[in-house]
Amino acid sequence: MLLEQRPWFNPDLNGRWFFVPGVIGTLTLILIVNLTAFAIVREREVGTLEQIMVSPIRPAEFILGKTVPFFLIGLGEVALVVTVGLIWFRIPFVGSPFVLLLGTMLFLLCTLAIGLLISTICSTQQQAFSSNFFILSPFFILSGFAFPISSMPQVLQWLTYINPLRYYLVVIRGVLLKGVGLSVLWPEFVAMAFLASSLLALSILRFRKTLE
Repeated sequence: MLLEQRPWFNPDLNGRWFFVPGVIGTLTLILIVNLTAFAIVREREVGTLEQIMVSPIRPAEFILGKTVPFFLIGLGEVALVVTVGLIWFRIPFVGSPFVLLLGTMLFLLCTLAIGLLISTICSTQQQAFSSNFFILSPFFILSGFAFPISSMPQVLQWLTYINPLRYYLVVIRGVLLKGVGLSVLWPEFVAMAFLASSLLALSILRFRKTLE
């Protein structure tokens, strides 16, 4: 009897099953970071941020008003791209939608925090565009989407631990292709929750200083 080795969760080695989930995470990262950073920087560039500073609105309310719409846009984008992947590219969905929703929400909080942080550094949209390029490109390269993390130098492997896209790709591929749940993906959820809380705290503190 001859033993034949076959991949467990992708027996036909269909590249779309691996590629499409990675596109979902990458598009979400690029879209939400750009929308958040550009929207706030545009307010500062045209001078309306100063008008908001002297209005009765509180900094927390302004931050919520600028981030909640993009959070909802991110959820809608993920739902749309997942639907296209299921119908058009025939990507399997064998896991729990709730687990995917929870992972997406944590990932969106990370992306919103990154966009806020960029907006506190930049004063013009051109600066925000350049900053996005230097921040998002390493995130994409170190996510494991294009290059396996195990084949990277040890130093770069350490840097991947501060990349929220790395954890989200594990979550979305695990839910869609393997059907795993929180019992397996909890390390990725804890890591994204820690990154989201840390980045949000840092970005909000810096943003409050710019408003004051």
